[in-house]
Amino acid sequence: MTYRTEFPHHAGPWNKGRLVGQKPPLKIREIWAIRIRLQLANKVRELALFNLALDSKLRSCDLVRLRVRDIAHGTQVSKRAMILQQKTQQPVQFEITEQTRQALSIWIDQAQLSSGDYLFPSRMKRSPHLSTRQYARIVQSWIADIGLDPADYGTHSLRRTKATLIYRRTRNLRAVQLLLGHTKLESTVRYLGIEVDDALEMAEQTEI
Repeated sequence: MTYRTEFPHHAGPWNKGRLVGQKPPLKIREIWAIRIRLQLANKVRELALFNLALDSKLRSCDLVRLRVRDIAHGTQVSKRAMILQQKTQQPVQFEITEQTRQALSIWIDQAQLSSGDYLFPSRMKRSPHLSTRQYARIVQSWIADIGLDPADYGTHSLRRTKATLIYRRTRNLRAVQLLLGHTKLESTVRYLGIEVDDALEMAEQTEI
């Protein structure tokens, strides 16, 4: 038996109007726009989540599964942490800046979390921790709140943000590879899209 699928005569390409490819990182002014809004709204959990997402550069699946003990010793939030990545089963280290440590301390105290608790518990009974889908929705709300199109950004925007800033300031690709936990340098090149960026920058600086 042969099946035939009918398509509307005027159907356009599947990706019409959509951003295809890597989600862009946030700019400095966009980071602070989100951060200030969360502070003014006293959204303690979301501020801790936002700051840690930027610092850790973790994939969403690793970020939402963090436990208090992964980033703190007792009541003291660490300056550095190490976890085993779910996707690669390779360890990755990340820094926790002062403002992130402060936000996390306030959140842990407010939520009365203990060492073995998930850092970001879910408010849904079916999941013990924030799900990646819930996290994605939260990120989209942050993006919308500062007047950007949520369709253009995603959780990887936060993962890429600090890594992109570090690369642009240092041009140290190996360092960024380690921070992202990539096993291959080529993965970091593709992830940051730096070949295109660097080529365009060189072209802009070359006069004929």
